[in-house]
Amino acid sequence: MQHASPAPAGSSPVVELRGLHKSFGALEVLKGISFAAREGQVISLIGSSGSGKSTLLRCINMLEIPDRGDVLIDGEAIKLRGTGASRQIADEAQLRRIRSELGMVFQSFNLWAHMTVLQNVMEVPLVVQGRQRDEVEMEARAMLDKVGIGSKTDAYPSQLSGGQQQRAAIARALCINPRVMLFDEPTSALDPELEVEVLRVIKVLADEGRSMVLVTHDMEFARSVSDWVIFLHQGRIEEEGTPDDVFGATKSARLRQFLNAANHT
Repeated sequence: MQHASPAPAGSSPVVELRGLHKSFGALEVLKGISFAAREGQVISLIGSSGSGKSTLLRCINMLEIPDRGDVLIDGEAIKLRGTGASRQIADEAQLRRIRSELGMVFQSFNLWAHMTVLQNVMEVPLVVQGRQRDEVEMEARAMLDKVGIGSKTDAYPSQLSGGQQQRAAIARALCINPRVMLFDEPTSALDPELEVEVLRVIKVLADEGRSMVLVTHDMEFARSVSDWVIFLHQGRIEEEGTPDDVFGATKSARLRQFLNAANHT
């Protein structure tokens, strides 16, 4: 069944997934997922642990290679060959180019410990994108200001709180000028007070009209930030719709059960 998120007028899919399947050994994690993330749209993926949310997000930038199905970025399909567990990337140069337009923020911050915050943010634009150092440094400083840690440019990751490290990771993803931002449970490793500061930054980015796909366990945040919410259950899209539909006019008994449990944690 083809799921298509409603498009803002004149927009085109930035990310489109068509019939994605992914298994790990005998465990089928994704069972034919299709959806489109449109220009300027924020899509939240929700669901219980093991429902396939993170695997789905990782398939978008081919950190996990789907066994079947296609991933398109700006209408361009990522080239794959083979099927099933032996499927692999067919064009490494194409993947590098496409990945350079996808900003990914992980659960763990994945900052380089031996580099300062500023060096972390500048590394990919300099090395992968081959941009000019002066231009990149100016932009990196601006992004660090944007996420509220402009005073930490010369600090090393070990000198920052978890919330500051995650905001540095967001600045690093922004500095490549991504077409779309991918967030994989960006606050799951943080204490509640540090979670708030990271969510505030993501909300600002959403309000600016940045295209985003995010996996989150925070239902209140998903409701406030999303244009479209997708509920995954056992590797399939069980329900999807606007936040008002999904949270306020729930159709699926499984989703109702999930939301009730989420509200009591």
